[in-house]
Amino acid sequence: MSTQAESWHAALHRLQREGVPHALATQVTSAGSTPREPGARMVITAGAVYDTLGGGTFEWQTIEAARRRLAGPDGECEAGMSLEAFSLGGRSGQCCGGFANVLLEVFPGSTTTLAIFGAGHVGRELVRLAAPLPWRVRWHDSRADAFPDWASDQPRLACHHAPDPAEAVAALPPGVHALVLTHDHAEDRALLDALLARNDTASLGLIGSKSKWASFRTRLRDTGHTDEALATVRCPIGHSGGDKTPYAIALATIAELLPLVESPERGDRRGLDPDALRHLFHS
Repeated sequence: MSTQAESWHAALHRLQREGVPHALATQVTSAGSTPREPGARMVITAGAVYDTLGGGTFEWQTIEAARRRLAGPDGECEAGMSLEAFSLGGRSGQCCGGFANVLLEVFPGSTTTLAIFGAGHVGRELVRLAAPLPWRVRWHDSRADAFPDWASDQPRLACHHAPDPAEAVAALPPGVHALVLTHDHAEDRALLDALLARNDTASLGLIGSKSKWASFRTRLRDTGHTDEALATVRCPIGHSGGDKTPYAIALATIAELLPLVESPERGDRRGLDPDALRHLFHS
């Protein structure tokens, strides 16, 4: 067990911002002699503990209960609340002889990673719109000064200066949802080439026109990508019913992503039917 010096409330704030799975353990009642008083808290992750409920077997059992919930029976985190009862002379084998109830609140963290390539007008609106969603966002641009100052305050957001497309793509986790919308068509094509070569993205979208995608598709096919792989690319993204403002395009793009993130088991990696989206924005 690795116990950290960071306080429980600082750790809770940081872990929720970062989207890391964690549990908050709160001693809610006590009777008799107990190591700590009601209101004592600790935060538990798979590999670390922040603060303490007093140590000893009682604390160890609390940590084990939290980690069982974090791991889940099938490797899926069991989010939500549960109440654990501890008899310090019985279940915990401690000589205090008291009794304590501990409330476990398990937070699953972010299970979805969205990679956005391009910090232009649409990219900025995408990042703003993604802020309330429980996604980790990795924002890339080949220009070092492209990111706005407000980006440093957004939770679960990491900005990456990425002058090398292949290197940036190689650093992504498996199962990422990727959106390509840089300021340069050659950079867009290099990114798509690298993303398709990985063959492990959850979804892949490219901003642009149908003619842009026709040109890209021909060149990417010539470099060895199959028609099956190319069919997974959504282009154009952001069917906004004719509204070409950055906000409208970004909003439509997020709408296209939501069913892919929420229901990946459907296997539909190309998003919503464009005709359905056009109807949505005209209604």
